[in-house]
Amino acid sequence: MKWSELRKQYPNQFVLVEAISACSQNGKRIIKEMAVIDRYHSVSDAWNGYKQQHKTFPEKELYIFHTSKEQIEVEEQYFIGIRCKLAHYFRIPFSNYFRRIRK
Repeated sequence: MKWSELRKQYPNQFVLVEAISACSQNGKRIIKEMAVIDRYHSVSDAWNGYKQQHKTFPEKELYIFHTSKEQIEVEEQYFIGIRCKLAHYFRIPFSNYFRRIRK
């Protein structure tokens, strides 16, 4: 389903969607096709639905949008918290790990 169709079908609601067809361009995620998983009237309910779906299906590309927006825009951000996990995995003291990165 395209965003314009989704907006008409679910006016003024929060929707939890799965990206079916998407690509990346210039640091933005372009979602061409999406499937509605659920709809909500409050953002807190939408986040709870997102967390539940993400826990059950972590491989899915999920988003929450409000249908009042004419266009959707998703900026790509990369998770940087992996450094701490790597430091713990290799048993490197946290402060030493960042000293090694800076050199």
